[in-house]
Amino acid sequence: QVRLVERGGGLVQPGNSLKLSCAASGGTIRGNAMAWFRQAPGKQREFVATVSGGGLGNYADSVKGRFTISRDNDNNMVYLQMNSLKPEDTATYYCAFSPGPLRSRSIDSYPYWGQGTQVTVSA
Repeated sequence: QVRLVERGGGLVQPGNSLKLSCAASGGTIRGNAMAWFRQAPGKQREFVATVSGGGLGNYADSVKGRFTISRDNDNNMVYLQMNSLKPEDTATYYCAFSPGPLRSRSIDSYPYWGQGTQVTVSA
């Protein structure tokens, strides 16, 4: 059973940066796809970014050019660097694990999820 724990959320002003981390335990992330999703109050959970087992990233149009997903296989960690944050980025951010190498934008591809970390972008 893979367990994921996100950290790094908080309150940040528009235009600033924040880096989220996701620590995996109970299994290795090496060779497996990982992803970040987010959910704002009253909205459905949406795709943010994914990285394949081989390290190839893919991003939602709304964050492309501002967010970067990365992975540290040796330490079983995944990160989301978020720059130029906007109020519409406010949400709970979730890390997700897929037992396979192929990246996906679909929630259904990820059977393992963290508990989420809150990001609030406000002046």
